[in-house]
Amino acid sequence: MKRLIFVNGPMGVGKSTVCRELQKLLAPCAYLDGDWCWDLVPFTVTEETKELVLGNAAHLLRSFLNCSVVETVLFAWVLPKREIIDELLSRIGGGAEFRLFTLTAGEQTLAARLEADVREGRREADVIARALSYIPLYAADMGGVRIGTDGLAAADVARTIADMVRPGGKK
Repeated sequence: MKRLIFVNGPMGVGKSTVCRELQKLLAPCAYLDGDWCWDLVPFTVTEETKELVLGNAAHLLRSFLNCSVVETVLFAWVLPKREIIDELLSRIGGGAEFRLFTLTAGEQTLAARLEADVREGRREADVIARALSYIPLYAADMGGVRIGTDGLAAADVARTIADMVRPGGKK
């Protein structure tokens, strides 16, 4: 059975980096970053753009799942509410084993990672305050596995997830 794996958490927690590592471990594997479904300038949040991103993400995820050469589909995005996850799953339809992993980090770790991204020009400085404000949203039980990333390399987090989703792995 195909696997659909969502990796969520606040900005800067390491979702994209972990998924790039995980993609190698779970090949043949497709990876979709939710930000790619909503790459607008200026970035504007409206009901219309929310519908746009959900439709884009569901279409791409479903297409990857329908592709015969893909066994695992990874999706990384800031998903602070279970309702968003459930909406995406309802649009995608069944036929895959679904797993949810929430990556967490303490305020100092998250701020340090984002500050490095800002220095390297990958993010704007305002992302730090926004990301820190999202931390409490991930305290709720979303029905998946929570993984604290403080002090861990992305490759270590990816190995932990891979071990859990491979046949015979920890559930």
